[in-house]
Amino acid sequence: MLRIAFLLLVLANAGYYLWSHGQLAALGLTPTAQAEPERLQQQLRPEALNLLPAGTATPATPAAQLAVTPALSQPAPAPATPAGGKPTSCLVAAGIEERYADALRRGLTAQVDSDQWELTSTNQPGRWMVYMGKFPDADFLERKRVELRSRKIDFDRAGGALEPGLSLGRFSTEEAATRELTNLARQGVRTARVVQERPDITLYTLRLPQATAALRSQVEAMGGKAFDGKPFRPC
Repeated sequence: MLRIAFLLLVLANAGYYLWSHGQLAALGLTPTAQAEPERLQQQLRPEALNLLPAGTATPATPAAQLAVTPALSQPAPAPATPAGGKPTSCLVAAGIEERYADALRRGLTAQVDSDQWELTSTNQPGRWMVYMGKFPDADFLERKRVELRSRKIDFDRAGGALEPGLSLGRFSTEEAATRELTNLARQGVRTARVVQERPDITLYTLRLPQATAALRSQVEAMGGKAFDGKPFRPC
């Protein structure tokens, strides 16, 4: 019995060998082909792979690392910090009136390092208006509106201390406003005149390039009314 079992085992192994190597294909006996072509399409730069002898290790090149390593999101930059380790930010306050600027400059010069602040000026030119008014009441104002519409003359509210009244044009120079007044007179406008709506003014902007919370509080207290309605905002 043992001889027969041994002989059957040898024949079975020989048959499996012939079958698995395709030697019985003529008899229609072949193993099922195992293939996954989609994996070939998922390879990342296979030409960059370099086979090394067993036991040999070498660090991957940057190109190979990029080929096989997913991109990592970059962390957001940390807030700027000065030597003292306190967070800083660039702050600016614009539209500071000239009457407050001199006192603010003196305080900054005396109490804050010169590289921690910058005070710059901007000139805002005056504005002139061709003006009708002031009118005694709303009914008179409405009659003037009707009259101007009939003459096809554009107008707008005068605004501010010039109410109730009408603006027939705003200009950057008195000469330009006077020329327009002459032109309107030719169209039948008799009661208009030229007024200065706004004088020339100089406004200032304060910039703190690396302000800490303490510096901001110090400067706000120093400026007082200079910052009314003009809070600091990011640069």
